[in-house]
Amino acid sequence: MANKKVLAAMSGGVDSSTAVKLLLDAGYEVAGATMHLYNNEDIGVREKTCCSLNDVEDARLVALKLGIDFHVFNFSDEFKSRVMDNFVDTYLCGGTPNPCIECNKHLKFGSFLDRALMLGFDFIATGHYVTSHYDEASGRWLLKRSQDMSKDQSYVLYGMTQHQLAHTLFPVGDMSKPEIRAIAESNGLINAHKRDSQDICFIPDGNYADFITERAGQQPEGDIVLSDGTVLGRHKGLIHYTIGQRRGVGVSYSEPLFVTAKDIPNCRLVMGTAEEVCSKYLTADDVNFIAFEKLTAPMRCTAQTRYHQKDVPCTVFPIDDTTVKVEFDYPHKAVSKGQSVVFYDGEYVIGGGIIRDTER
Repeated sequence: MANKKVLAAMSGGVDSSTAVKLLLDAGYEVAGATMHLYNNEDIGVREKTCCSLNDVEDARLVALKLGIDFHVFNFSDEFKSRVMDNFVDTYLCGGTPNPCIECNKHLKFGSFLDRALMLGFDFIATGHYVTSHYDEASGRWLLKRSQDMSKDQSYVLYGMTQHQLAHTLFPVGDMSKPEIRAIAESNGLINAHKRDSQDICFIPDGNYADFITERAGQQPEGDIVLSDGTVLGRHKGLIHYTIGQRRGVGVSYSEPLFVTAKDIPNCRLVMGTAEEVCSKYLTADDVNFIAFEKLTAPMRCTAQTRYHQKDVPCTVFPIDDTTVKVEFDYPHKAVSKGQSVVFYDGEYVIGGGIIRDTER
């Protein structure tokens, strides 16, 4: 595609760097850009993390090596409000957020794409493990899983709109990590063997409870109870626990117990059996559909309620244009408010939304 201009979102990692090389080989006119989202010191670490200042420098060096222009977009204020603050608020409300989904929705395919189009680029490109194509029959852009299911990232991209898909390229979407590293190494890219970034880039040590406490203060302790109200012990703050958690709660019982709910108004952590942690139904809102404009009748498909989880069969019922009810064929374990439910038709993403309620 000679003469088509692409702005590649360069995270500093090997996937997006290799994507640039592939685009250049295909004849595109390419420039690179990195989103500066926070300073390492702002999150209390000094090691390399995704989208930190160190990654900006890695991306800059790759751009220099490949001979392309390079930009840095400072989206730190928007990242704080849209992603970090949302992360804290969702936990405080008893939910379990997915910050990667919020970042993709508002930053990478929102602000970054808007900036690219404003600068005169035709497309943006990312290093995500997905593919897309235009379907003549439906007249819509479709999003497809990567062939390498261990790397597939379609779950965090269900929120993409038709406009965003029409202006986004995924050059490495159907490649394996060894293939990508081999291309990077053969072209002398400094990050050819750089480790993969953390899932939560702004909490590289994984201690999300400390991150929340630093921003919202110490959270109150409360009772650990069974669903009938029987008190089993005390918890150290509801932010320290996740739905489906079995170990590390600090209570003993005659049979294995799992976290089934967080009773925010009464500051209680509710425990139950393996059967009680499973849900037959969920309600999701803020729903976005890719395969069609809106759902008008019950739909059979599969659904995934956590990243890297196997999708399971279900029926989706429309409530309104942006809200659905999902009925699983079999009770589904550890469905968590604040996470996303993503719908699939085989390899294709139908759409998805944010889980707001569950029925066990």
